[in-house]
Amino acid sequence: MIVDVHSHLFRHNHDFDDAFRAESARAHAGEVDLTVRYEDYAASAPEGTRTVVVGGKARRSGLWVDDAAVARYVARHPDRLIGYLSLDPTQPGWHDELRFGHEELGLRGIKLMPMYAGFDPADAAYEPLYAYAEQHGLPLLVHTGTTFVSQAPLEYAMPRHLDWVAMRHPELRMVLAHLSHPFEGECIAVIRKHRHVYADVSALHYRPFQLWHSLRLVQDYGVWDKLLFGSDYPFTTVNDSVDGLRRIARIPGIPGLDPLDQDAVEALIHRPSLDLLGLEGA
Repeated sequence: MIVDVHSHLFRHNHDFDDAFRAESARAHAGEVDLTVRYEDYAASAPEGTRTVVVGGKARRSGLWVDDAAVARYVARHPDRLIGYLSLDPTQPGWHDELRFGHEELGLRGIKLMPMYAGFDPADAAYEPLYAYAEQHGLPLLVHTGTTFVSQAPLEYAMPRHLDWVAMRHPELRMVLAHLSHPFEGECIAVIRKHRHVYADVSALHYRPFQLWHSLRLVQDYGVWDKLLFGSDYPFTTVNDSVDGLRRIARIPGIPGLDPLDQDAVEALIHRPSLDLLGLEGA
């Protein structure tokens, strides 16, 4: 079975402001319809795929997906989909949104977008968020790495900030999205240190040299077991992501260096991520 730990719910024109749509169009050489329909997702993934679904909240960048929409979406396919709530802790009311999303909507994890929302995730002001997540077993999916949004500060996308969070909350399960590209080396240093901190490989296969180089670092540091599979749907699909990983795994090694371990890549694709994130009963 494949577990996709990183997919999105977006509703066309409901969840983005004009500035975000303009930035997206600039980055993708034209406007992109990001509307998510489960039927489309399922058609682009192997039968039986289990999927974490997140929305996203970042007022600074013009993105806001209501947690109730995520809850309704996953409720239609509870045997396949697991919903996370989202928080923008720069905005008033986030404490109430956290409790409502967890206790009333039944969402099972938390998506944070520090760069998009413009906050330092290591700031002590957010300790109540992490303490609540650790106490209630809510894993975090945290955006790290680059973006096309010009108003999103790259500093807050650096993996080093989550190192501080993990030191203060050692039982909190976290996934650093996108292997923090192009800061993969720093990401690997963080996930290597902490038992419950992982990285996903979502939205990386269309930069094949960078992905090969990053996975070689993963191999050299011996942290294959800390990588989780993710797609970043609708920006790409499960099937395309799996094919991309397998294509990278077939590349011969550079002279003097071994190739990637193809068995390790297959294990990554089929990793039991729900167990690792404490979501076994989801």
